[in-house]
Amino acid sequence: MMETLESQMPALRLVEDLAQRFSDVPIEAICKEDLLRRGMAWSREALEVAVKYKRKAYFICSFDMVQISDMDQGENTRAPEEVRLTGGAFNFRPVIVSVRLNPASPYRVELDEGALILKLDGHAIADVELQPSPGYYAHTLGNGKPIEDIAPTIEWGYLLYLAVFRLCQYFGAQEECQFCDINENYRQQKESGRSYTSVKSVEEVLEALEIVAASDSDSKAYTVTGGSITSKLDGASEVDFYLRYPEAIEKRFPGRWISKIVVQALPKDEVRRLRDAGVQIYHPNYEIWDKNLFEVLCAGKARYIGREEWIRRILDAAAVFPPAHVIPNFVAGVEMAGPTGFATVDEAVASTQEGLDFFMSHGISPRFTTWCPEPLSVLGQNRQGAPLEYHVRLLRAYRETHAKYKLPVPPGYGEPGLGKAVFSVSSFMDVLPTLPS
Repeated sequence: MMETLESQMPALRLVEDLAQRFSDVPIEAICKEDLLRRGMAWSREALEVAVKYKRKAYFICSFDMVQISDMDQGENTRAPEEVRLTGGAFNFRPVIVSVRLNPASPYRVELDEGALILKLDGHAIADVELQPSPGYYAHTLGNGKPIEDIAPTIEWGYLLYLAVFRLCQYFGAQEECQFCDINENYRQQKESGRSYTSVKSVEEVLEALEIVAASDSDSKAYTVTGGSITSKLDGASEVDFYLRYPEAIEKRFPGRWISKIVVQALPKDEVRRLRDAGVQIYHPNYEIWDKNLFEVLCAGKARYIGREEWIRRILDAAAVFPPAHVIPNFVAGVEMAGPTGFATVDEAVASTQEGLDFFMSHGISPRFTTWCPEPLSVLGQNRQGAPLEYHVRLLRAYRETHAKYKLPVPPGYGEPGLGKAVFSVSSFMDVLPTLPS
């Protein structure tokens, strides 16, 4: 729920005010968080430039603040996956931001004398750089599917995102996570005519990676992920279904990429199977720390596994993998989503800080995905995220807690530090110190 003071303040003034109040948080990170929670608009001329570069693949969820049916300029097929912001009024050091579409956003990308610029409230604040499509994006699989359907790349080419199951068996208002639009996004992507495979076969993934491996040197990691499986999929349980992908990839391309997997919090014996198959980093996404909010916003997870068991399994995983290689995700901002969320920034930050301290005291470093209210999700229907101050203070809390426990940089995300970080859906890597040369 946006605070009244913020809603009355022009967006540019808000950014400048917070940059002054929290001078230890880079203004690049403040703007990045604001862009992620508000989305960005694109002029028609800017989209005509963007369509020549790497475009949004909708790798798992929409991460947009409008439905495809409300995109009057065909932004879903023309907008880029990410932008890199530099220079401008705030003298930005390079910062990479995931593109989340919102035609009503105060942030707007426009074409000015042949160059793309980002404007905030009509004022130019940064230059905009786009990433060329990798050469392998020109290829299709033998069955005709485009490679960006099967193995899209994000994080400025660092990560191959293998969403092998694009639906979730937590389905309906009583089970699905309230902030997530994975099932509805699948429906709208299919209705739009995009090639959007629901269950990717092991053979399709291997064929795509053969094409990538033959020409690409930018990708350093892959993530195997998808929706939760509560019963069976292709006759397999969740661990059996997802395990076969890294198992096959590591057999065919041993050590070629850092291997990561995002699945539910699994029992310890199943986590060992992931490790033995060659998985290096395990993401049992926890989403939100507060007990009451977890049970409301993640009702399916609460019912099938339960909060306390989820936490216990995360700690158990840190006895199978090195603790730094167990990285649960928090969806930053849902703590303040109405009608059940915290009413104040102080309460919301204190709650998530408690979760950070708990996990980091065990050597486990959570990560963040900055919440974008997607209208096809339950929580996104009111289109109001957390105040920007919440996100700024959370970045500070993350950095301070990480330093307090002297933890290593989370692996599998590339280099940390402003100007180096490639993780595009939150700024947690941007605010960590840059590694010594």
